[in-house]
Amino acid sequence: MATASNISRYFEGFFLFFSSGFQLRVLDMTGLYDSVSNRTPNGWTSWSRTKGLAEACVEVSRYQQQFQRRRSEQHKGCSGATTAEAAPQHPGVDVHADLVVDKESNQILREALQIGAAGLLRLKCREFKAEYISAHEIVPLLESLDPSCLRRVELCTLGLTRLLAILPHLTRFPELRSLKLRHISLDGQHPTPESAMKIRCVAGQLGMLRSLRELKLGSAWLPGNLSQILCDLQAPLESLELDFCSLFPADLTFLSQSIHAPALKRLDLSGNNISQGLLEPLQLLLEKTSASLLQLDLGYCHVADSHLAVLLPTLLRCSRLRFLGLYHNPLSKAAIKDLLQKTLELPDLQLVVYPTPLDCHTLDPSEFDSDFFDEHVDEELLSAAEAEISQLLANSGRTDLVWTDDPDSHEVPDYFSL
Repeated sequence: MATASNISRYFEGFFLFFSSGFQLRVLDMTGLYDSVSNRTPNGWTSWSRTKGLAEACVEVSRYQQQFQRRRSEQHKGCSGATTAEAAPQHPGVDVHADLVVDKESNQILREALQIGAAGLLRLKCREFKAEYISAHEIVPLLESLDPSCLRRVELCTLGLTRLLAILPHLTRFPELRSLKLRHISLDGQHPTPESAMKIRCVAGQLGMLRSLRELKLGSAWLPGNLSQILCDLQAPLESLELDFCSLFPADLTFLSQSIHAPALKRLDLSGNNISQGLLEPLQLLLEKTSASLLQLDLGYCHVADSHLAVLLPTLLRCSRLRFLGLYHNPLSKAAIKDLLQKTLELPDLQLVVYPTPLDCHTLDPSEFDSDFFDEHVDEELLSAAEAEISQLLANSGRTDLVWTDDPDSHEVPDYFSL
């Protein structure tokens, strides 16, 4: 167990290490957790990793001050003057990190960021994610970040009023290219004059983010409001995530006619019911994105065999497509096999996540909406279907192509790695 004296000796050794002339200037600790498990390779959660980094910065700074005081006292001459060697200086180390802050790590992270340029360890945030803390706690953290480093902000579970309190503080980050807003309550289902005005204000603030190229609006009620949200953006988006946003056909129609469609590399429409009038506008949107689209996610979209048959010719025009997500859709084994054979002509396709075939379920197909539908699977039928699909893929000679029915088995490349 670490004691106070052990910790003190550790930081004394750490400080002496820096004072000895060691030339480390930058320590890159970004990307240490994966988006699927949200855990670092050694088992820490991303929250505890952020807290540990912040604690290290604060403790090293405290010991730095104590060390300098002791050296100053030791080198005082008889007259009380301090010699030039009293306070050994080191330019310090910039620690680049992706920070995830919650209520437990908020205070210590705030202390670490306030140390600023005076500390030996200086946190430089590349990606900032805040969960379960209020807007008045998030704003001071954003104000303490180095404006030159931040490229992504992710905010979770906020209302319009709190979101509007945060967005103006993002304009100080010239490199901010990605904004993810998860579970943001936009009141789009039952708009009021007040909520409509707030949505317009949100759009205006988004328009101030000149470098924004990726926007995620996951699980936000947006039916009929997408045009209002995106209308003030000054440059086309390259990545747009609208999962579980209850989109209307008018939303996809607007998107297909916008400046964003020809530039989109990533499009996530998972969780939007294609059977509710979205098929034709989706087909039009895919036509407009076909020259640029690399990733398309249509999971949980109620895509049936008839829908896929309509979409397939347009999908085949997406010649640069690398990832296609169709998990948790009511597709038959025959439709999935037909999709495999026809998409073999897409030269860049690397990963397809297909659903458990509808004819491998033990429930009636009319019960597809059941929350427990995927638990009712005939394992023998599923194994046989997987074997057929694997054999078709093997016979194709496409050793570079992966087909899987497990959405978590392969991580889809992040926008910044495209």
